[in-house]
This record gives sequence, structure tokens and C-alpha cells, in this order.
Amino acid sequence: MVEENQRQADARRRHELAHGAAMAEAQAAQALLDAFVADLRTAGASPEPLQATLLTGVRVKTGLVGWYLNKAQTLAVAPDGTYYQLVTAGSALARFTGVKPEPTPPTLVIGRGGRDGETGDLHEFLARAFTAYTER
Repeated sequence: MVEENQRQADARRRHELAHGAAMAEAQAAQALLDAFVADLRTAGASPEPLQATLLTGVRVKTGLVGWYLNKAQTLAVAPDGTYYQLVTAGSALARFTGVKPEPTPPTLVIGRGGRDGETGDLHEFLARAFTAYTER
């Protein structure tokens, strides 16, 4: 059995720390999403059918309902607080059959590290979405 050298141990520890930080961030973001959903329900905002965007730019059905969080309608939250990124790969048949996006862990910063698209703090996205859904 080969012993772990110091470099490997350091890399493993950095990975564990990064994973722990990501999990803590997801928990904090989930609390914001849960409050957002509760506030929308209190305000009487109904969820709408969600569509995903394929990598080709085509919009397709998902079978999900919820509320979009951004103008591009690529981020959404379901009535149970589940967070979805609605950009996905799909075949040509997806236009007819739809897609089933998998939930993803939420983050406190949308678009972190991205150079295009919408970026910012999750609470700002939630505030804009709340205003948009309650002023309809």
C-alpha cells in the first residue's frame, strides 16, 4: 500500500475544504430560496410551467412548474424550493419530448466567474423576481 505524500494530503484537504464551503453556501442559498417561495405563496403568485433552453438555443418543455429567477429564464425555483439551471443538452427529439432537468445545489452568487449573461447576488435576483411575479 502506497502512503499518501504531503502534496497529496494537501490536495485532498483543499478538496475537502472546498466541498465543505460549497455545501455551506448551498445551505445558506437554500434558506433564501425557501423564504422566496414562502413569500410568493403569501403574495398569491402562482407557479408557471417551466421551459429549458437547449444548447442550440431552442426552448423545450420540462414538465416542471415554478418561478424563473432571471430574465433569460435559465434559472428557476420549484414550489418545493428546488433550484434548477434550465440550460441543458438535448437531442433533436427534445423539441417534441421535452427534457427533465436535474436539480442543482444553489449558490449565493449567480454566474460566478462568468463573463457573459447575468451575474450578481442571489438575493438581488430573488428581489427582482418577486417584484416581477407580484406586480402581474
